Amino acid sequence: MKLNFNNFFVPHFKKKLAIMLSAIILMGIFLSFLIEIGWGSDPFSYMNLNIASLLGWTLGNWQLLLNAILLVITAVFAWNLIGFGTIANMVLIGYTADFCCFIWNKTSLHEFIQSSGTAVHVLVFIPAIAGFVVVASIYMNAQMGLSPFDAVAKILSLKIKKVPFFAVRMCYDLTTVAIGFAAAMISGTGFQPALIGSIVMSLSLGPAITAVGKFMNAHILNFED
Repeated sequence: MKLNFNNFFVPHFKKKLAIMLSAIILMGIFLSFLIEIGWGSDPFSYMNLNIASLLGWTLGNWQLLLNAILLVITAVFAWNLIGFGTIANMVLIGYTADFCCFIWNKTSLHEFIQSSGTAVHVLVFIPAIAGFVVVASIYMNAQMGLSPFDAVAKILSLKIKKVPFFAVRMCYDLTTVAIGFAAAMISGTGFQPALIGSIVMSLSLGPAITAVGKFMNAHILNFED
């Protein structure tokens, strides 16, 4: 493992940092709405929500611990995938979601969503899950480093070269959902047993990352020196 910190200080650092931080904070906000609806979230959060519920932990604390473990794996096999985006993702998404859920619980928004019918849930769920997929794809293509979870998917894709990235990513995400579902079944009162959102994201994140990456490289990250 050769340590090289060039991947932390990339060209056009300030613009990419702003894009990355904005995307990650928005991921946490969109995630909080998905938690409120309870129809499922992104695969990693779905798994972590159920494991955290099983252990009696907050999402932020459990996600930070698991990310730290995955960070070690990433550092060993693909140090070049680590950057400021890695650290921001590890810390900000879980705690941003926790904070937003705390705010929603202290306001009438939580009560409104919980007491509303299916129509309101759909109106909140669709933009929340679509928004999460888009901003997650933006963050991953900002070239500021991947989260440990996303980095492991990239490492697997590099090892399985004959299979397209989007296919590897879909299988990876579906496996994560299965682990989360198992945790929900073990706990008996799993925090988020619904699978709709998690399956939707498992099938859409891979293609979305590829599509958003092409757009960003052509229109946003195509800097002229």
